[in-house]
Amino acid sequence: MMNMLTIIAVASGGAIGATLRLLINSAVNKHFVNALPLGTLAVNLLGSFLIGILFAYFHLNTSLSPHLKTFMVTGILGALTTYSTFAIESFFLLEAGDYMHAFINMAFNVFGTILLAGLGYILILNLTK
Repeated sequence: MMNMLTIIAVASGGAIGATLRLLINSAVNKHFVNALPLGTLAVNLLGSFLIGILFAYFHLNTSLSPHLKTFMVTGILGALTTYSTFAIESFFLLEAGDYMHAFINMAFNVFGTILLAGLGYILILNLTK
């Protein structure tokens, strides 16, 4: 159930996650100049690794506060990266042996987001001509 404490948990975690994303992305891009967006790759890989750790920890510690979980996952990691959620959901589908849905999920997340980003970009460029 959503209540004010849940909203505060997400908002405060989001502030931390967004700040971390800015700091990590800036530091990586400053020290590793490359044609690839290594700062974004770094936060996506880190977020995926951390959400795996957290979900395992939550599985082992079922008495943790749902507000603490929401603060860490939806707040911090949600603002740090949305890739971590995609990664853990795909992992859980693969782990469950649901290969068809796992690969559909991966294809829609990877190719769908690129397609929609490109379509939005082209749409705006065409509307401003």
